[in-house]
Amino acid sequence: MVARIYMPARNAMQSGTAKTKLWVLDYEPEQPRQVEPLMGYTSSGDMKSQLRLRFDTKEEAIAYAERHGIAFQLQEPNKPARRRMAYSDNFSFRRVGQWTH
Repeated sequence: MVARIYMPARNAMQSGTAKTKLWVLDYEPEQPRQVEPLMGYTSSGDMKSQLRLRFDTKEEAIAYAERHGIAFQLQEPNKPARRRMAYSDNFSFRRVGQWTH
């Protein structure tokens, strides 16, 4: 069973960065999900897919995986390149496009 250690991306619906500062250890699914024929529920017999562990640092997550003999894949986070812009730049004479309401 392989685990994935990563830092989750921020929610696309919000500009905040809540829940993105912790490192997460998730297990990759061993079995595919199956549709239960009577009720149509999607289920899986893989119980480790429900497990999600959170760590403060990447080193803690790696140490936990090595201590328990868990094979893991490490995914480094991609930090977004944020462009600083002042509110007054909306009204600048050097503005390329028109600014309208």
